[in-house]
Amino acid sequence: MEKCYDEEKRGGTELKLRKVDEKNIWKIVGLRVREDQKNFVATNTQSILQAYTTITSGGVALPFGIYEEDELVGFVMFGFDGYEEGDPDYIKGSYGIWRFMIDEHFQGKGYGRKALEISLNYLRSFPCGEAKLCWLSYEPENTVAKKLYTSTGFQETGDVIGGEVIALLKL
Repeated sequence: MEKCYDEEKRGGTELKLRKVDEKNIWKIVGLRVREDQKNFVATNTQSILQAYTTITSGGVALPFGIYEEDELVGFVMFGFDGYEEGDPDYIKGSYGIWRFMIDEHFQGKGYGRKALEISLNYLRSFPCGEAKLCWLSYEPENTVAKKLYTSTGFQETGDVIGGEVIALLKL
């Protein structure tokens, strides 16, 4: 699993990914989205707890802080091969972007697009094994997320899981 955390495999912009560890966990927990976005994404505390339970159950969860230089601007969490009973078959053997958020103080400044690009570059390095697809989900009302994801090549599948629209991108 340590292979999955190779931080040298990151995008080519000034943003970078740093794994969640004892040095940054509390700052990551303190990140917030705007009040009108709180229904669209789980808290980072919930996400880190999900990562822990996924890992201790033998699965793969990769939580990262998103940094510009040494300033924390957001959080992203990936999964790999996280297929569960009833999921669409394309989730088998694919990467998932389970969480993606930019702190409210850094929104509207282009960080979301850059962070998504470095995240996809990281996944294209196949840190946990080769895969053909990346999937993510979002609330149907989250038009900002939909616009960002479709602008980077994600296409909706027509599937809805837990009330969220599923979108795919070929890696």
